[in-house]
Amino acid sequence: MGGSDDPVFLRSNVIIEPLVDRFYAWLHIVAPVQASMNLANLQLPLLESYLHNPQVHLAASVNPALRGGYFVNIEESRSMEVAALLDGIKRDRADMLAFAAAVAEAEDMLRQSATGFDLTPLYGKLPAALNGLVELAYDTSNQPSVHFIEPLAYTSPYYDESRQSVQLSLDDGVERPFILSTPRLPSPDALDLPIQFNHPGLDELFAARIRPTTTSRLREALELDDAQMAQLGRLLTAAPSAAPDRHITAGGRVRYFGHACLVLQTPEAAVVTDPFISTDNRHGDRYTLDDLPDHIDLVLITHGHQDHIVLETLLQLRSRIGAVVVPRSSRGNLCDPSIGLYLKALGFTVIEVDDFDEVPIPGGKVVATPFLGEHSDLDIRAKSTYFVKMAGATVFVGADSSGIDPALYRYIRGHLGHVDMAFLGMECDGAPLTWLYQGLLTRPVTKRMSDSRKLSGSNAQQAAAIMTELGADEAYIYAMGEESWQGHVMATTYTEDTYQIKQIEEFLGWCSDRGVTAEHLLNQREWCW
Repeated sequence: MGGSDDPVFLRSNVIIEPLVDRFYAWLHIVAPVQASMNLANLQLPLLESYLHNPQVHLAASVNPALRGGYFVNIEESRSMEVAALLDGIKRDRADMLAFAAAVAEAEDMLRQSATGFDLTPLYGKLPAALNGLVELAYDTSNQPSVHFIEPLAYTSPYYDESRQSVQLSLDDGVERPFILSTPRLPSPDALDLPIQFNHPGLDELFAARIRPTTTSRLREALELDDAQMAQLGRLLTAAPSAAPDRHITAGGRVRYFGHACLVLQTPEAAVVTDPFISTDNRHGDRYTLDDLPDHIDLVLITHGHQDHIVLETLLQLRSRIGAVVVPRSSRGNLCDPSIGLYLKALGFTVIEVDDFDEVPIPGGKVVATPFLGEHSDLDIRAKSTYFVKMAGATVFVGADSSGIDPALYRYIRGHLGHVDMAFLGMECDGAPLTWLYQGLLTRPVTKRMSDSRKLSGSNAQQAAAIMTELGADEAYIYAMGEESWQGHVMATTYTEDTYQIKQIEEFLGWCSDRGVTAEHLLNQREWCW
């Protein structure tokens, strides 16, 4: 099957699942230091636990009370495939596993030997796997730490692009099960491509949503064999499905695409925040990839959590993005990997920003602003909110930032002025520390300690404080994973009695009492001026 030169387009409902050793990819599974830690401390023990008792994992995976738990949702009949995956990882990723053990050994050595005196003698005691990749340092309270030279880690054996692959399938409208803990095995309904995430063939494929390509070009670009070509045909169509109103000719427009994703447009510019976008365009109750403008000047990433920097969406947009704006990390901190290095390694053009840095757009600008909380009190600096000024309006993109210290927003208003619209997250009872960061912890924490340090945004009082200090005219609360197409990553379940929903209702009442326009968003919304 050689391919044809007839024009074809990519179907609107094609899903890409980026995989690393068959696990769904996100920042902590790709960045080399964090990937090594998660492989050794989370993914391998998870596979071993499954193989010890598959039925326990299967039962937990379908239990609504355990939704989002770390269980492997694979039928026992395929357990031999899981065993082969585990054996392959132990064999082929031995360097990464040794590196993770070396990190734990080095941190333990520092706890015992770094007592405020000269650290120089300790370099000779570091495990060989860390030589040349770390620096030892004290803070001003004499607390020692290991700092990783992260750019070099991307050139080391611990970053292996052969771990990467992509799985392509069609969105059938059925909500995908929670995916962060279950490796994606081959499926007759999916096209598996053993190519790295920065492969240029992916850009040829996904650009075909808005401009035609041919199966001949795709075969060459993606290096497909005959069997893969047969599967590729299901993903293609003869006509594009891009929405006719995806651009505007005057004024300004904001569209809500679900969760924390906004598309802000003028005739001259388009800005997208935290893209996490549905591929299912059959319902009419949401904006999808069909509704995006052909060119996106800037994508703004607020922080590195898997529901805000969503690789399965970003890879589909890479050829259409001018640059991705990301907050700068603290450099070398184990829990704070560089988002900039991560995206550059995946083929994106990146602009890193610190607080109050400005990035121009035609007819306006984006200003990075501070982000408080939501990271379990870990020393994570790669997080940012944003002011977007375009078409005479100012929009505050608050993501999951907390109003724990309202004075911050008073300073922001004094520095940047009036806000017309504020978009806020109110996941005010988030997951505990260990749900997301267990793999990076080299010293155990108690359940009580973990539960006290949650991935939480603002409650009603804190959201009200943000609005008071910003003086914003309108407030809009993100749906926080309630949209049906996000369950495979978010795994949130709310009822009308859930604490988060009650807090949103309380905040909306506060806004109503003060004449502030406010709304709890779901699926889609549009504002034009």
